[in-house]
Amino acid sequence: MKSLDNALVVVAGGAGLLGRSFVRAIAENGGRVVVADIDIQAAEKLVAELDREFPARVYAASLDITQKASIGSLIDDLQCRYGTIDALVNNSYPRNKNYGRKIENVTYDDFCENVNLHLGGYFLVAQQFCMVFKAQGHGNVINMSSIYGSIAPRFEVYEGTPMTMPVEYAAIKSAVVHLTRYFAQYFKGAGIRVNCLSPGGIRANQHGDFLAAYNAHCASKGMLDPGDIVGALLFLLSDESRYITGQNLLVDDGFSL
Repeated sequence: MKSLDNALVVVAGGAGLLGRSFVRAIAENGGRVVVADIDIQAAEKLVAELDREFPARVYAASLDITQKASIGSLIDDLQCRYGTIDALVNNSYPRNKNYGRKIENVTYDDFCENVNLHLGGYFLVAQQFCMVFKAQGHGNVINMSSIYGSIAPRFEVYEGTPMTMPVEYAAIKSAVVHLTRYFAQYFKGAGIRVNCLSPGGIRANQHGDFLAAYNAHCASKGMLDPGDIVGALLFLLSDESRYITGQNLLVDDGFSL
């Protein structure tokens, strides 16, 4: 893998579970990375942890992906400080307090709010960054979807647990995949690549029965760790994938087969 050659990469939701691994991997591979998160204290804490290993390569910034003014402020600040922005990783995971209920308990208002926060936020961030990328003549967007954006839920893996696969999640992540294709087609010829990365399940202290049922559908490891996704991310960020756009890359240890 070629290094990222000092590229400036914005990771929206950079202080979260996957975001933290992404930020570290980008810095390790020669990039400069902005931890853009609605939780600025978490972003600053991560920067403080990584600054010892990667001095002046990791930066914290406040970002609310549902607010155009917040996105614009971040873009203006980065352009003023660094001139150009090379890539955006759309990795935030906004949701309301009722998110995650079983379908019969999901209200219309909650469904609409969660779709608006997550899918709407991804659209707004990608829209605003792509305007910048078009003006500067280059840019790279990676949207985070999920295997459940490409396949129907395997509800049987949740049996006997309090967990479910939220209907909002399925609607959002499938739409993210097609939003990626739309943006890639719309900005074709503008020097902008737009791709999608769809991980399988990520280990995060889930119920043991769920893990066993989930892992039975996989090829070897089963539920993945955040670090298992970074190779695919780095590939999509690097020039190794320079002729790839509008694609959805699944990393799931065979779960979706």
